[in-house]
Amino acid sequence: MTKPMRHLEDFAVGDVIKGGSLTVDAAMIKEFAAKYDPQPFHLDEAAAEATFFKGLAASGWHTAALTMRLIVESGVAVSGGVIGAGGTINWPKALRPGETIRLESEILEVRPSKSRPDRGMIKVRFTTYDSTGDVVQVLVADLVAPRRSA
Repeated sequence: MTKPMRHLEDFAVGDVIKGGSLTVDAAMIKEFAAKYDPQPFHLDEAAAEATFFKGLAASGWHTAALTMRLIVESGVAVSGGVIGAGGTINWPKALRPGETIRLESEILEVRPSKSRPDRGMIKVRFTTYDSTGDVVQVLVADLVAPRRSA
């Protein structure tokens, strides 16, 4: 099912948008790590036991990439695409194999541009939860959002 494309006027401070979910397995963690973050705690269960993580853990960047997929598939479907203009990211807990993550997005700010009447910015807090309800990532991002009419 295609989500409706939203414009700046369609977002309001306090809106909470629940996204989909997806399950992560050890093979996915290792495949991503082998290409983009080849550290022992992302690549090998035995080696990971002796690290800070005490077991296989997904790269934070893998968690971010999975979250991005959930953002694109969620109700934060900004007309013209999800275009970031900065933000902050935190990983309070490692994502582990076998977890199913889910996304919740909250609109924090909606700001029409003063210099570009065709667009504005929305600030969104994207919170990614694991199967136990613990937070594995918090991304606060400014997104470009076109206006319905200039």
